[in-house]
Amino acid sequence: MANSASFPRVTMIPSTTSTYPFEPTPRWTTVNPRPFPPFSARSEVLEKPPLPSPPRNDLFNDNYIIYHCLLSQKSSANASERRQELKQLAAGIDERQELFMQGKLGGEGSQKPLWNCVNRYARSGQNGRKGLTLLLTHATGFPKETWETTLRYLLSSPSASLIDEVWSWEAVQHGDAALVNEANLSGIYDWLDNARDIAHFLLHYLPEDASSKALPTHLHLLPENISEYRKTEGFSSRSLVVVGHSFGGSSPILAAVNFPVLFSSMILVDPVVVQSGTYPPNYVPTRLLGALGRRERWSSREEALRSLKASPFFGGWHPDVLRLYVTYGICEDSQGGVKLKTSGLHEALVFGGRVGSYEAWELLSKVDERIELRWVVPGKPGDKGIEGEQATRVRVWRRPANSSNVVIHSAGHLIPQESPEELAQEISAFLERKYGLRSKAYL
Repeated sequence: MANSASFPRVTMIPSTTSTYPFEPTPRWTTVNPRPFPPFSARSEVLEKPPLPSPPRNDLFNDNYIIYHCLLSQKSSANASERRQELKQLAAGIDERQELFMQGKLGGEGSQKPLWNCVNRYARSGQNGRKGLTLLLTHATGFPKETWETTLRYLLSSPSASLIDEVWSWEAVQHGDAALVNEANLSGIYDWLDNARDIAHFLLHYLPEDASSKALPTHLHLLPENISEYRKTEGFSSRSLVVVGHSFGGSSPILAAVNFPVLFSSMILVDPVVVQSGTYPPNYVPTRLLGALGRRERWSSREEALRSLKASPFFGGWHPDVLRLYVTYGICEDSQGGVKLKTSGLHEALVFGGRVGSYEAWELLSKVDERIELRWVVPGKPGDKGIEGEQATRVRVWRRPANSSNVVIHSAGHLIPQESPEELAQEISAFLERKYGLRSKAYL
């Protein structure tokens, strides 16, 4: 049904300016957002897989240590024939995903266990103060480590003194998590699953206190009384700030609608939050084809780096981010070369599950006004946000209370990959403004 734009009374106004002035939401049609998916039964009785990459228990910079953790949850055709194969596969993925969303696919969902990988960056010599915990959530196709260039700039800024821990999230079919889950991944993906997995981590696995001590590789399930307390009261000794990019920006929105007390603020870096029916006609097929046709194998990391540098897609990246992508997004393969950890097929399956972006757009207005939203959106000519500048102007004001926005003119959609230093500066300024004065109260 059609709905007129309506907004809650603005009761909280952040003390900062916005690049884009207020823009009302036009009339829209509901997608009837689905209920939040249930968590699986609590259990520690799982066969614990090893880390697919060497543990990283070392210094990240002078003040932070990085830890690596796990938690439970070739064609021979010519170019023309290959493209036709990819078109047929893309059409099949799109059709299958549509049937799944309509409940017409049949069968039962998989009950195979899946794992998420997380990196933890902990301040050495914690002082017992209730500082900030950051959760970084990635875009489709990128491993969690591509955040590290932004993070290095951020943790060298004045706001670093406010940050006790940073956790970098990896969805089940990305990076190291994709290697751990390779045998159990399915041919369907629902964005709500990533939202549920994030909420599951925050409720059932994130330790009570920030600490510089090493944690077990496989994070322990928290006692049930702590998880139940968090559902209604939030964290007893953490203030959580989410920084989410693209696909990784929509998932925390869906989690925050259902568990608002867990979140203090959200920095949304051009999230894929899209009004239903407004994608250009060829957008999804093009994205599916791009993912399916992505080169996945090289003879060596050196060849991969040379090849990617020459690519229009990767050529505009900050060189340090591209180096991280080659170091942590690629692994050795059985043929003596190297391959992407996140396959083109599973990247395409994420693009195919786009209904989650429609639900996030609609539910944004229901995110608790107490949770401050800071939008960081692109302003590069020809790339001013998902669906263009006008859609971005509307999106950043879907929940106008306690919200603000800033445009980074040096980058397109891939802000963390193209302009990590400027992004870090924006994150730092936000943290200083919102949490700097509160921090002084603990001194």
